[in-house]
Amino acid sequence: MKRLLPVLVLSTLTLAGCANTSPYSGNVYSGDQAKSAQNVTLGTITAIRPVQIQADSRAGGILGGGGGAIIGGLLGNQIGGGSGRQLATVAGAIGGAVAGSKIEESSNMINATELEIRKNNGEQVVVVQKADQNFQVGQQVRLIGTGRNVSVAPY
Repeated sequence: MKRLLPVLVLSTLTLAGCANTSPYSGNVYSGDQAKSAQNVTLGTITAIRPVQIQADSRAGGILGGGGGAIIGGLLGNQIGGGSGRQLATVAGAIGGAVAGSKIEESSNMINATELEIRKNNGEQVVVVQKADQNFQVGQQVRLIGTGRNVSVAPY
């Protein structure tokens, strides 16, 4: 049971720390956007490149680092005895915190697409959104929204 506990805790913490990636999709609208008028601009895709979005953790990184520290401390506590055990516990907690933070950070990476678009008025813009649609260079698209809240959709 001692060996299974850290695996269960780490699995639970990893899943709990995952970010909600839906808002980065061009197919998802927030509650504020529903039933409100959106600006629509037409354009043509001039360049596409795969990128990644570093999504924010729901818990602000606490779950990965905290969970890693707990598990690392538990594992370190199983090594040696006396002051050696205390040192192993501290080292395990520190190492676990670093590893847990890195795991949470990498689990919150989202595959995305950077779309460079020439609007019909000649202006060039770049929009990054979750890579859940297939776009092609030369494809006509609609830019929906304004400012920080623009999504790209097929025309």
